[in-house]
Amino acid sequence: MPGAAAEAIAIANEFGVSSDGDGSILIGSMATEGRVRQSLPSARIIHLATHGLLEYGDLQASAISDIPGAIALTPDTTHDGLLTAEELLKFDLTADLVVLSACDTGLGTLSGDGVIGLSRSLIAAGAPSVVVSLWAIPDNPTADLMIEFYSQLKQGQDKASALRLAMLERMKYSDPSAWGAFTLIGEADW
Repeated sequence: MPGAAAEAIAIANEFGVSSDGDGSILIGSMATEGRVRQSLPSARIIHLATHGLLEYGDLQASAISDIPGAIALTPDTTHDGLLTAEELLKFDLTADLVVLSACDTGLGTLSGDGVIGLSRSLIAAGAPSVVVSLWAIPDNPTADLMIEFYSQLKQGQDKASALRLAMLERMKYSDPSAWGAFTLIGEADW
């Protein structure tokens, strides 16, 4: 996903965060599951631009968990490279915002309490706000949307307004699937 690397670098630059390999942002082979796990508890903003796996964790399909969803990362010596919804649930997050810039990250199992999946796990782990996608997303338009979203946040917009304005700006892509997949779950304010 070449757009994901460009997305991460552009967002880091927007906030003056170094992208020179010092560990502030993790790209490609540097984004191991172990490093991401180590970074999550202290991060103020968590932005994961990668592949989302909806089916992973479905009890009937895999016998691993009954909480569907996983984020694909680089495997390392102690982790398989799949950060599952069940694993995320066990974190104590202090981040103000989590963005899952990946396919299908807002989907899951529908219950009487709503959707059970990655977004529910992150909220339960302490994140007040999560941005997730409702379908498969194209690489480059998603990167453009996310860069605009963070630009709007930096200009002082609340999370919901920033996402809305980024979507309106991206309407230059005539196909709504290129810009309309994302939704904010949780609190709009910082």
